[in-house]
Amino acid sequence: MPDPSAELPPPTLRLGLDHHALAENWRLLDRLSGSAEAGAAVKANAYGLGVTSVVPTLLEAGARSFFVAHWSEVPAVIKHAAPETVSVLHGPLNEADAAFARTTGVKPVLNSLHQVRLWLNTGGGLCDVMIDSGINRLGLSLSEIGDPALHNLEIDVLMSHLASADENSDLNAVQLQRFRQAAQQIPARRLSLANSAGIALGPEYAFGLTRPGLALYGGVPRPELAGRIAPVAKPEAAILQRRQLNPGDTVGYNAVFTATRKMDVGVVSLGYADGFLRCWTGKGALASGGARLPLLGKVSMDMVVIDISAAPHLREGDWVEIPFDLPEASRTSGLSQYELLTTLGPRYRR
Repeated sequence: MPDPSAELPPPTLRLGLDHHALAENWRLLDRLSGSAEAGAAVKANAYGLGVTSVVPTLLEAGARSFFVAHWSEVPAVIKHAAPETVSVLHGPLNEADAAFARTTGVKPVLNSLHQVRLWLNTGGGLCDVMIDSGINRLGLSLSEIGDPALHNLEIDVLMSHLASADENSDLNAVQLQRFRQAAQQIPARRLSLANSAGIALGPEYAFGLTRPGLALYGGVPRPELAGRIAPVAKPEAAILQRRQLNPGDTVGYNAVFTATRKMDVGVVSLGYADGFLRCWTGKGALASGGARLPLLGKVSMDMVVIDISAAPHLREGDWVEIPFDLPEASRTSGLSQYELLTTLGPRYRR
């Protein structure tokens, strides 16, 4: 009889996490926040790296404020962090959302007067409030911040979000001034404006709480952080098959690569279903012990082919490294550093 409880064989994709680098990145960002406390954005499964591994490491490092986007992300985080330290950025759309917030003890981030009234009408309690200071996504508009309903709220964090902190944009100073004006009208325990890039803009952007995300996980959103933020993610994939090409042989869909010499290649368990998207086709390389292993042909859903001439010892089942210095991988692939992290697929064993 088949046994559905049979133990899974070893994976052919794995995602290592450098816990020391993660903790040191948070400590650096906390220091750069000056007198403000650094929190941590752990939405999207901690930017793809796994809440179960990331949140305990950040807690041990000293983080005490966590931010998710969806209500569905709450249970995984509060297994490790105290519920009252968790904020849900998308806020409550209905009474069920509000009830879930109260039952679990997490804080909703109120983004509109509708959400403000919904929260008050269902019982109120500790919450956060988002002000739109110029990004025109979620948040109360500046014309709404005088609404008297806001004074009935018990606001922990009054926050806004910078649109162009990764650039030397005039909009940064505009948003800073708008946020200061809003903070004068809305009473709150703490103020928060800066994300990872915002921290690098200087202490005037820090207020009482910063909300780093990308830089925690090895991303470098501004040159001031280059050389100071350490890589955190270490993805690897296994070789499924070693084979030999002869001159004239083609590789993969649409035969976009043709061998001009006899060459040894490896078929690797990695594809666009794992976040290694087709934009890598014809670009970059995997690696083994410092050897560069160029990609050949198109990226498939589950496989890529690499030239292993520089590492002739490689065999089936051996592991190769996926390049994940985020700024360099972004330049090579054309993907943003955020996309590189958050598209890492579920087939990696984390």
